[in-house]
Amino acid sequence: MATDPRLILPVGALVQHGPHLPLGTNTFIVERVAQEVSRRSRILLAPSFEYGVWNPGKESYAGSTGIQRKTLHRALNELLAKWEDHGIQEFILLTAYQHEPHLDALLMAMTSSSTTTVVNIFTIDVGNLLEASPLSEHGGELETSLMLYLAPNLVRIGQAADVVPDPRTYRRYAQGRVATPPPGSRGTLGFPSRASASKGEAIFYRYVESLAEILSVDVPSSEGPSGNSQFREPSSD
Repeated sequence: MATDPRLILPVGALVQHGPHLPLGTNTFIVERVAQEVSRRSRILLAPSFEYGVWNPGKESYAGSTGIQRKTLHRALNELLAKWEDHGIQEFILLTAYQHEPHLDALLMAMTSSSTTTVVNIFTIDVGNLLEASPLSEHGGELETSLMLYLAPNLVRIGQAADVVPDPRTYRRYAQGRVATPPPGSRGTLGFPSRASASKGEAIFYRYVESLAEILSVDVPSSEGPSGNSQFREPSSD
């Protein structure tokens, strides 16, 4: 195996992003970021785990689906345990899905001795690259820009529509506390009309460079008989 005993595992989700973006947007974005980070850092890259924890607020749309938190947790534990037997000493779980139960499942994944690092790439600060806050959107300026850069053939920009919810409404929807998006939304929130491929390119390389920076730093080895799981937020500098 490679001399670097680390493994990157992208974890996606199959969630609607309105009529203008594909269902697998979360998976597609994190997979492409992981591929470029792996290429630059020469860290081994595993095939993507393409399903995330289900979110009732987004599964009312045909095609959206997911698994339970305990199912994702168990699946990851089993995969990581097998790879640990092959010599992997650190697992880097990358995701581009904000759903809290999904992130909880990733943070609970661990092995007997290896370190598990979890990075939600959407925590990387790209606010200065956008016109609106990326913290209150779904399928808006951020994700649409990324897809216009990474896979413009999969974007139907003519079907995009801006929907601006108040912050409280967005939080409730993002957390799955309401079954459907706010009135007037076809599944998306934010300003997809402001998206562009040039913004997507800048965001993509901000993600890649931030991740490459933190992955070049040695992570302290775990203490005690059990491995540890930690959440890392890359610098945006």
